[in-house]
Amino acid sequence: MGRGKIEIKRIENTTNRQVTFCKRRNGLLKKAYELSVLCDAEVALIVFSSRGRLYEYSNNNIRSTIDRYRKASSDSSSATSITEINAQYFQQESAKLRQQIQTLQNSNRHLMGDALSTLSIKELKQLENRIERGITRIRSKKHELMLAEIEYLQKREIELENENLCLRTKIGDVERYEQANMVSGADMNAIQALASRNFFDPTMIQAGAAHAYLQSDKKTLHLG
Repeated sequence: MGRGKIEIKRIENTTNRQVTFCKRRNGLLKKAYELSVLCDAEVALIVFSSRGRLYEYSNNNIRSTIDRYRKASSDSSSATSITEINAQYFQQESAKLRQQIQTLQNSNRHLMGDALSTLSIKELKQLENRIERGITRIRSKKHELMLAEIEYLQKREIELENENLCLRTKIGDVERYEQANMVSGADMNAIQALASRNFFDPTMIQAGAAHAYLQSDKKTLHLG
């Protein structure tokens, strides 16, 4: 039969406790030795009995092993402390940013005329002054843009008037040129009066008038 499972608790009988200590101490020292040899590990073991006696094992100088342990423990604690400090810093910055975002959102709602019930008279007065200053700047910018637009339209109006005047001048020149190359109305009436008295052949008068009209039309086309 196999041995029964031993309950892990303090052995009350002094003799049994001392026997168990000796056995397990030797086994622990043996395991430490095997670990150091098989795995090429640096092992240091320190045991104090209930009577205060010291038992130790080390495959290296035990003091150097302890110093190495202290250094490793210090480096680990330093790295941990730095990580904690960084975490705290980022948490604080995150909290500040959230507070700023909340403040800006509240300010925007106040400017829109919402959530005013929580503001005091002083805060409402400050909000009113901010809005008035903003309206003043907006109106100033609007007037600036309107004046620039009016100035542009005035310049455009002058340009269009100059173009219109130039076109009228050209039209007047063309009309005067056409009148200078056509038979005047008075001359045509005199010719018709003589024709009625049989001074000229009516067909000749019509042919002459047609010839003058064709000559004028040709000149007009040539001018265009």
